[in-house]
This record gives sequence, C-alpha cells and structure tokens, in this order.
Amino acid sequence: MAGEFPVPPRQEGATAADGEVSTAGAERTGGYAWYALGVLFFVYVLNFIDRSVVNILAESIKRDLGLYDWQIGLLGAGLPFAIFYTALGIPIARMADRYNRRNILAVCLAVWSAMTALCGLAGSFAQLLLARIGVAVGEAGGSPPSHSMISDYFAADRRATALGIYALGIPVGTMLGSLFGGWLTETFDWRQAFIIVGLPGLLVALFLRLFLREPDRGYSMQAVAARAEEPPVMAVFAALWQRRSFRYMSLGGALHALVGYGVGPYVPMMFQRIHGMAPGDIGVALFYLGFAGILGTATGGYFADRLGKRDVRWYVWLPALATLASIPFSVTFYVLPDPVTAFWIGAVPGFLGSYYLGPTFALAQGMVGPRMRALTASVLLFILNLISMGLGPLIVGATSDWMNAYTDLGVESIRWAMVGVLVFNLLSAFFYWISSRDLQADLARAKELG
Repeated sequence: MAGEFPVPPRQEGATAADGEVSTAGAERTGGYAWYALGVLFFVYVLNFIDRSVVNILAESIKRDLGLYDWQIGLLGAGLPFAIFYTALGIPIARMADRYNRRNILAVCLAVWSAMTALCGLAGSFAQLLLARIGVAVGEAGGSPPSHSMISDYFAADRRATALGIYALGIPVGTMLGSLFGGWLTETFDWRQAFIIVGLPGLLVALFLRLFLREPDRGYSMQAVAARAEEPPVMAVFAALWQRRSFRYMSLGGALHALVGYGVGPYVPMMFQRIHGMAPGDIGVALFYLGFAGILGTATGGYFADRLGKRDVRWYVWLPALATLASIPFSVTFYVLPDPVTAFWIGAVPGFLGSYYLGPTFALAQGMVGPRMRALTASVLLFILNLISMGLGPLIVGATSDWMNAYTDLGVESIRWAMVGVLVFNLLSAFFYWISSRDLQADLARAKELG
C-alpha cells in the first residue's frame, strides 16, 4: 500500500505557491492516500451523474422540444461535447502538470455543476446544446488531475487497483444519474431535474478545495524524485506515439467506449418505446444494473494487477477477453421481448464491459514519468472520448432514424441500431490483443520519459 516505502525528497522548484504541499507524514500510514482516493472517487461520481442524467431524461426532452434521435445523440456525450471535452483536456492537463491539481479540479467541478443546472433553463435545442457544451468544458479538467494525483499516492503495483476504484465513479455516477433522473422527471420535470442534480456540485467543489491536500510529485516513486521541469508537450506526444502498444491499446479502449457511449442514451428510450416502461421504473432497473458495472470495474483492476505480476500482457489480454465474452449477452439484452429478463441478462455485459478501465488507465500512467502523468491521461482520454463520445451516440441515433424512415422496423429501429454498433467491440478486442506484442518492450523504455 502507499506509504510502505520512503518518501522521495521534494524536487527543486516545487513551492507552496505551486501548490506542492507536502503530505509525507500523512501518507506514510497509507490512510490519507485512501481518503484522497475516496474524495476523488466522489467527485468522479458527480462527473458522471451530471454527464449521464440526460440519458434518462432524453425521451421527455425529445417530446418537449420535438427532436430527432440524432439530436438526442448530440445532447448526450455527443460530438459537440466530445470536441470541447477532448480539445480542452490537453491544455488543462498541462496546467495540472505544472500547478496545483486540487485547485484545478475544484474550479472545473464548479463549472460543470453550474452548467448542468443551467441546462434546466434551456428553451430550445440550441440553448440546451450550448449548456451541455459548458458541462463538457468543466469536465475536461476532471480526470487528468485526478489520475495524476492518484498515481502519486499509489505505487505502480497498486496503481491499476487504485485507478480501477476511481473508475467506479463511471458506473456509480451513471446508475445514480439514472435513478435520480428517472424519479425527478416523474416527480417534477426534466428541467427541474437538471437544476437539482447540478447545484450540489458547487458545495462539493468548496469542500474539495478546503479538505484535500496536494501530494508531492513523484511520491509513489520508490527510487527517483520527480524532475523539477516537465518535458515539452510535443516531447510527450512523440514519446507516446513511439509506443505502439499505447497506440493500439488506446484505439482498443476508444472502440470499446464507442459502444458504451453509443447505446447509453438509447437504452432508456428503448425500454420506454418498446416495452412501455415509465422513466422511474427504468431508472430503478438501471440503478441495480449498475452494480454489475461497479463489480466489473473493481475486479478488472484487481485481476489485472494480480495477473500482471506474472505477465504484464494480462493488462491488455484481460480487456480483450472480457470484451469478446460480453457481445452475445449484449445482443440478448437488446432483443429479448421480456424487459425483466433482459435487465437480468444485461448485468453480464455491464460486468464484463467495465473490465478495460483500470488496466488501460494504469498502463498509460506506467509508461511515463511523474511530470507527464496528467498530460498522458489527457492524451489517452482525448483518443478515447473523441472517438467514443464523438461518434458513438451519433452513429446509433442516425442509424435508428434511417431504419425508422426507410424500413418497416418502426420503433424497433432503435433496438437494431444498438445491436449493429456491437461490431466495434470485435475491433476493440482485436486492437487490445495486438497491443500485447510490444507492451513489454515499451514499458521497459518508460524511464526514458521520466
């Protein structure tokens, strides 16, 4: 655990003004590292509540504003969201490699929470889209500082476990967004749901600023202190590009996430249109289904760390195998006529589909030095999110609209559009598998990037 080895000396150039507040005494027990992980996890939960609540509200928004399915895809984690989220992630990550990561995260949390609340004041598709872009601007600064801090709190052999726990914020936030959003839209309406969900984040941002300490750079490094100056941005890009395993792993993760983001807005819509379920009931079902994702995210990081001690290639083999195994269960989930049985079956792809998170993020952090971690996390998220957010919802929504217009499927079109997008999971498994060929050599060269 963190704290079982000596703390490296403070690097030259790190000052209190830079936010490099020493926490060595606290972390030696390991307790503060886990406390910090818990705080960052909770912030990530809020991130995905605010990002995903639009999914359960989508059918109500569509009816109220008279939208098409492809427009719903843009309002979720769609192309405009992805462009701003990914484009701003890299400069914010560069700031996180230089300045106080906690303060950056607190500001970004306040921004995305306020913009979520403003979604409830939108009177048109354009206004709602602008507010959702504002959410993306704030959330761009969420993960890179968090990944960097976690990597300074936990040693390399525990990093996938720690990042896997952090990544639990995705299923937990998504399931809570579904639960609260479904209840709120029935009790109030979709506009009030956005306001109620968004405002608490402003208080959490204040708590984060006051009660979380910034770790020393390179704290988790057992033998090497962090360098005083971070490498140039282009040097980081060039070094990562030279790692073929990083390129293939990133593409594998992006295609996997494309499926998840692609079907996300449309699963609640499918159960409303085809099965006639109420939003509140769907929210409760998705909430319980989310526990499968929690278990998959946690066990994915844990088993990757355990198996990775024998052969580091398990960090990419495990996501490949889990992704392949999930496909037939996903098809069954979408096409079963009985919604209760469908939700039970859906727990399997919910579990297996989360396996890639911890191993993927941990490998990316292991390929670089302490002053490059936030930027590396941002580069990885740039690749994952531009492809997955940018294309996934748009592909599924446009396919559904096309099938509805030019075939006899009618409301069934949304179901088969989701089945079709699963072809990207096959490609994801392939890229994860071939990334293993160069992984050992690329990790061995990682010290060159420090």
